[in-house]
Amino acid sequence: MTIGILGAGAFGTALAVALARNGAVTLWARDPTQAAEMQQTRRNERRLPGVTLPENVSVTAEIADISGCETLLLAVPMQQLGAFLRDHARLFEGKTLVSCSKGVDLATGRGAVALITETCPQARPAVLTGPSFAADIARGLPTALTLAVAEEAEVLQEQLSTPVLRLYRTSDLTGAELGGALKNVIAIAAGVVIGAGLGDSARAALMTRGFAEMSRLALCLGARAETLSGLSGFGDLVLTCTSAQSRNFRYGQALGRAEDFDPNTTVEGVATAKAVSVLAKKHGIEMPVTDMIAALVAQKVTIGEAVQMLMSRPLKEE
Repeated sequence: MTIGILGAGAFGTALAVALARNGAVTLWARDPTQAAEMQQTRRNERRLPGVTLPENVSVTAEIADISGCETLLLAVPMQQLGAFLRDHARLFEGKTLVSCSKGVDLATGRGAVALITETCPQARPAVLTGPSFAADIARGLPTALTLAVAEEAEVLQEQLSTPVLRLYRTSDLTGAELGGALKNVIAIAAGVVIGAGLGDSARAALMTRGFAEMSRLALCLGARAETLSGLSGFGDLVLTCTSAQSRNFRYGQALGRAEDFDPNTTVEGVATAKAVSVLAKKHGIEMPVTDMIAALVAQKVTIGEAVQMLMSRPLKEE
């Protein structure tokens, strides 16, 4: 059975390469020129240089070409996902829609599962998330991810697993998607710490306190603690806070160094920080790291003021 992947960015392309081990894959690209180029050259040099697409990956810009795929992986940027689902809701009826986006919608404060449920009520939502870089997946390096789905999890787990892509299943969709979304904000903060020259000890403290506030919000919204402690939460947090392959971390570094950052690079943690800061206040949850990043990316505070915001908080028990 052909798997459809919607979104030909780095991660969507990497998933197409990985899942081609199991059978045919249809990869949809929004830009017809990009789709034609990838189909002809078997490369995506703009997003994933040095990687060749297997012959059983078909690239198209015609979204109707994925109509025969029962399982669709949504590798669309989070802030575009809601409109994308609304535009193609009829095509997605009865499909399994696996969100690969990590973030919270700024306009609604909702995650991908809620957007899928609202716009495509006849579809089955799932979440694929965890510590992974597109380049590693495409190169066939061992990767473990979380697959969150409410029912028939074993079937989907088998379909999306490969010899080097190991999936652990859970029914906790809320925890899986929140872990992936919230860690992006903390990764920006970790990048700020390193970029500003505050050191690895400060980064470790930031990651620890960041994980604490991630857990507070996620548990308040119905997630399970073990999900946040697993691949989709703690595991992804460690990866993105410690590697320059992370776009969110690199963006934070640029902020910390007062340098410009490529405006064409998607940094999901920016919009997520703003959305989550509002969401946390609504639920009465303290999230000082998130609030600091939201203020920083909105240029409401300087780096020095942001550090002072955190270091001057009242002393308390851990």
